[in-house]
Amino acid sequence: MEYKNLADMFFKKREMFGDKTGYMYKQDGEWVSVSFKEAVDRAERVAGGLASLGVKKGDKVAIMSENRLEWALSDYAILSLGAITVPIYPSLLPDQVRYILEDSEAVAVIASHEVHQKKIESVRKHLNFAKNFFVMDPEGVELGENWKTYNDLEELGGKFLKDNSNYVTDSIDKIGLEDWATIIYTSGTTGEPKGAVLTHKNFISNLTGVLQVVDIRPDDSMLSFLPLSHVFERMAGHFLSCYQGTTVAYAESIDTVADNLKEVKPTLMISVPRLYEKIYAKIIDQVESGPPLKRKIFYWAINVGKKYVYKEMMKESIPGGLQFKRNLAYKLVYHKLHEALGGRNRFMVSGGAPLAPEIAEFFGAVGIRILEGYGLTETSPVISVNQLENFRFGTVGPILPNVEVKFAEDGEILTRGDHVMVGYFKKEAETKEAIDEDGWFHTGDIGIMEDGFLKITDRKKNIIVTAGGKNIAPAPIENALVTSQFIEQAVMIGDKRKFCTAVIVAAEDPVSRWAKEKGLSFSNYEELVALPEVRELIKNEIDRLTPHLASYETIKNFVLARAPFSIETGELTPSLKVKRRIIEQKYHDDIEKMYEV
Repeated sequence: MEYKNLADMFFKKREMFGDKTGYMYKQDGEWVSVSFKEAVDRAERVAGGLASLGVKKGDKVAIMSENRLEWALSDYAILSLGAITVPIYPSLLPDQVRYILEDSEAVAVIASHEVHQKKIESVRKHLNFAKNFFVMDPEGVELGENWKTYNDLEELGGKFLKDNSNYVTDSIDKIGLEDWATIIYTSGTTGEPKGAVLTHKNFISNLTGVLQVVDIRPDDSMLSFLPLSHVFERMAGHFLSCYQGTTVAYAESIDTVADNLKEVKPTLMISVPRLYEKIYAKIIDQVESGPPLKRKIFYWAINVGKKYVYKEMMKESIPGGLQFKRNLAYKLVYHKLHEALGGRNRFMVSGGAPLAPEIAEFFGAVGIRILEGYGLTETSPVISVNQLENFRFGTVGPILPNVEVKFAEDGEILTRGDHVMVGYFKKEAETKEAIDEDGWFHTGDIGIMEDGFLKITDRKKNIIVTAGGKNIAPAPIENALVTSQFIEQAVMIGDKRKFCTAVIVAAEDPVSRWAKEKGLSFSNYEELVALPEVRELIKNEIDRLTPHLASYETIKNFVLARAPFSIETGELTPSLKVKRRIIEQKYHDDIEKMYEV
């Protein structure tokens, strides 16, 4: 079905799906179902409320909230007025929030609860554009002239629509595909955030491209837990699910995902590699700490699964003996992993950062397909994605049918098409640098095509050039290291240096258990990683996982991070990417010591 714009796509679900469950959320320990009709009705009232306050086509409205039903309703309400949604990561600091609100010229702000409200309130007097402020959960918030509740906004809308019943639907009819839909500020691993301007056409072209190659159905369901402020979740867990009439359940928090998966039993899952790495590490840790017979059965089952999935990947026939072994392996091992993910999973999608091929292979071996894709905020976001019947581990899949890709002389991936952003808001020079005169967007990623599949080497800016002039892509090496149950994260160092080193984050639970089994004494994480025996353990893991590297690529020395990386302490972006520059600054003295000769 063709849609005029994103709001039209959502509002048409009222007639198409009516009482079908569109959304779920947990309240007082119980999952609450919300029909498409109820969701559209509420969004229409929110739109009416905003309209009654003077929000009009072209205005910007900011949302600062964790994933929840009201995030989705607010987005569609804003879009239905021809206004422009500005998502703000809840983890951002007040100064960063102020920058985005001022740069975007947002006229209204919708916050989730007291924590987010306080950040906004602390900078409110410095805001020149925002005049209306709403909070979804008002507990602890001083309400009055400045702050009103989300319910107030809906009630305003209800009254407004009594006298203007067709206002919102008429507004939707006036929105063109070229109209701006959102300004998404790239969280950025370096520098000042840039606001990528994306249109209704950008997203709808990307939706139609993805749905030509990925099978998503109205009877599917998904658990939403990646930040909706990030383009990956906004596209896949919000617009794509709506396009197909798929049910979305909002996780209580990132910490409850494991429990929520078992409760909701979703058929689809969308995540960044970090979560898959954690699931993999936890499984391996449990196996390694279990009895020898169970270990033997587990690794036998994984080897059987790998042979099976590689036959599938190469589209070869499955021998009867292998099919028998796989059926047995499913009963003995795989089914437990399927149950941990809810038991109904058809496939999972990975994006936002490179996924280690070993992890994709592992999940593929147990019959859980991870479709790794590739894209950027500026490309709405999908450029390529693996498919259920057409996939290659270690790649990000074939290019979407309605997307163009070519490579610059240095291997940088360039892309062109309706998925490419308008530009960076109020940043003409940066826009011209990113999009050339022929409309090609320069991604900043290095890649190659292998048998019709796109393979990403690394970010252009992450490529290490040693003092000897050797080029090294750190991502594949770092990905290999994090497959160790004892290594949580790894950041290679070596640019303009004589040799490579790394900052390593030890995986707390497995390393703690290993140390206790060895009778080692420690009282906290910092003492744990200071133990020489732990250092030797990590060194052996690095050597074990990187035996085939060229001499100039090998990690000659490393420092163990004194604390795990986190969003709160500044080493990770809200989408869980490592901020290399921050880590190099934090561990500057330790790094320099490794190079003292």
